[in-house]
Amino acid sequence: MRIKWLSHAAFELHTSKGVVLIDPFLNNNPLAPIKPEEVREAELVIVTHDHFDHLGDAVNIAKRTGAKIVALPELALSLEGVETVAINMGSYVDIDGIKVALVQAFHTCSRGFPAGCLVSVDNVTVYHAGDTSLFGDMKLIGELYRPDVALLPIGGYYTMGPREAAVAANLIKPKVVIPMHYATFPVLVQKPDEFLKEMEKVAPEVKVVVLRPGEAYQVTISTTQPP
Repeated sequence: MRIKWLSHAAFELHTSKGVVLIDPFLNNNPLAPIKPEEVREAELVIVTHDHFDHLGDAVNIAKRTGAKIVALPELALSLEGVETVAINMGSYVDIDGIKVALVQAFHTCSRGFPAGCLVSVDNVTVYHAGDTSLFGDMKLIGELYRPDVALLPIGGYYTMGPREAAVAANLIKPKVVIPMHYATFPVLVQKPDEFLKEMEKVAPEVKVVVLRPGEAYQVTISTTQPP
């Protein structure tokens, strides 16, 4: 699996089953490395919640590519003109060979509840925490789903900051952490430096991969089978 950061909380997962987009906020995103119309293929578009910087360009991309939008029912069923998969929190759902699970996140939204998501395909599991504060059951998410890679917000103000995100990494215990949801807006943490320092103190055994918008990380094949 190849994980490309599209800035903010937007990621593009390249898998053998096709491209999975998560929270594709590209239009009006000052750091986005591509425009929405440059996304030419997608199998699934996962939306963690309905805030503009996460729902973003999901509908337009899905209409153009034929991708299915995966979200909690209250959000999925409110989207018109696209095929949606309205799953709830609870377990993995196999969608065209890609396992997706939605899990809790502590945040706000207008339709339904905010969520994090797990994507398991090609023997690699990725946990995207969505917009969230730190919470103790991240340890349970780590124990149950055993993510290889965790995508964690570090920007503060709306989500965890660097200190909380490092504690989250220690609870989840992935092999790799990629920081996200920072630098996009002036109120957010602008650089990952503090997060790197906190990780050295709290979870030094976890590899931190800092990507620039548009950069990708190739995940090595895990020996851990998904649940």
